[in-house]
Amino acid sequence: MLSATGVALRAGARVAPKATPRVAAAVVPTKARSLNATMTPADPRTSRALSTSARALTASSPSRDRLREIVVQTVSSIGSKRESQQYLKLFTSVSSQKFAVIKVGGAILSEYLDELCRSMLFLYELGLYPVIIHGGGPQLNRLLEEAGVEPQFEDGIRVTDAKTLGVARKLFLEENLRLINRLDELGIATRSISGVFIADYLDKEKWQYVGKITKVNKEAIEKTIEAGYIPVLTSMAESEDGHLLNVNADVASLTTNWLTNHSISAAELARALEPLKVVYLSEKGGLFDGDGEKISQINLDEEFDYLMAQPWCRYGTRLKIKEIKELLDTLPRSSSVAIIHPSDLQKELFTDVGGGTLVRRGSRVSQAKSISDFPDIEKLKGALLCGRVGPDAEAAVESFIDLLKEKQFTAYYDDAMQCLAVVMSDEDRPVAMLTTLTITKSGWLSNVVENVFTAIKRDYPTLVWTINEEDENLGWFFDKADGSFSKNGSVLFYYGCDLRSDALTPVYDDFVAHGRAMLGEADLEGRLGQAAQTTSKSSNAQ
Repeated sequence: MLSATGVALRAGARVAPKATPRVAAAVVPTKARSLNATMTPADPRTSRALSTSARALTASSPSRDRLREIVVQTVSSIGSKRESQQYLKLFTSVSSQKFAVIKVGGAILSEYLDELCRSMLFLYELGLYPVIIHGGGPQLNRLLEEAGVEPQFEDGIRVTDAKTLGVARKLFLEENLRLINRLDELGIATRSISGVFIADYLDKEKWQYVGKITKVNKEAIEKTIEAGYIPVLTSMAESEDGHLLNVNADVASLTTNWLTNHSISAAELARALEPLKVVYLSEKGGLFDGDGEKISQINLDEEFDYLMAQPWCRYGTRLKIKEIKELLDTLPRSSSVAIIHPSDLQKELFTDVGGGTLVRRGSRVSQAKSISDFPDIEKLKGALLCGRVGPDAEAAVESFIDLLKEKQFTAYYDDAMQCLAVVMSDEDRPVAMLTTLTITKSGWLSNVVENVFTAIKRDYPTLVWTINEEDENLGWFFDKADGSFSKNGSVLFYYGCDLRSDALTPVYDDFVAHGRAMLGEADLEGRLGQAAQTTSKSSNAQ
């Protein structure tokens, strides 16, 4: 029923931790987030070999090769083979400098140094080179208190005098050396880089050594990665005249301020490098809603205004979401921000379910309840065809559009129709049915599919759909369902009802009797499949 041909890699949505291909009337409870995506066998996405530095090549040995093999196998064990392959292809499809910026707070360095370093070894052995930027907030506060330095604020911004700056400089150098030494002990090639951030005095008379970043020197970072080293930066900045400046000055009115965690430097670094992933390591492991539940993912284009209106979205949570939005608004749509615990870094990067809170820009979703509601019929036809060619495929799409003129339906789509879903409600069936879902590569990368499904679930609290049991994207559908039933190579998925409820029983009986054929004329995927077979036979005959 669902078109999977156009489905491709998503770089930051979520799906089920692992697909279980064969189930019989099994309820599959899911709380996990669905960024990001799947790859079908027909996916034409290009990729390159894993990044390998010149240094790594010269250091190659049987033991190192074996270690790399173990790491690759570990990636597969975290999620599924499909997941590991798709994310490795994604991360190695861009230059190494654009892989990830990882921001490490002082509390992480104090409490979770080993977890952090093991995760870095994991990435390093895969040939991935994130840029690490760290702070030292808790340690600095403790040292300043021990030194008897009382904070002074002007217009809400902390004044940074020479004594405070001296303590901060010494602390950051010590923390930087401690992190690098631990990474070196694990065999990770690192370089500590200074002079990356150039800043101007914000107001020297009022705040003294407080600055605002004006430039990011990324050349040293790029050359470090090209040479096969992981760059490690502190969040200190320098003025044009060579003075150190605090560009992450505390704000007096907020006790848990996002800025106190040295995120300004990390954000400016991300703007300069435009990475696929911006990772903020957090002891809490993500953002939480009013019920104390971890927010799995946020699609800003669709959910920002809603979140800002929630009574629980206050203080630190509100500020974090706003600042992440400001950052992502300046980055490519393929970029995403993840807030995770350091022990979940591999899970975040290499599985669909993720490990913390994933934030993406996403896309706004429009609706159509009649053919006349679609602004461009030709674009609609192209989305339904999903790249298929031939007169039989075109005839199948034309017939499906004629069916929509007669049926009651709701279609969900983005402006570019990177994702298109059609939900039909029939008087003969008490439960609405998702009959068509087409997604392009860009639709996964921009996370449109998550916005679409969120909109569907909001409008249809009860829904059923079917999918081929061998579909590469089966895990995603399991994630979206409350339960499923498998028979003769097809799976019936549902949410919002019980398998033996009065609403679902007739649908279940119909599925048992007819399988996917119960969709009748609405089975566009089946008709397109038949058209493809006809075209293939015709080509072979010729």
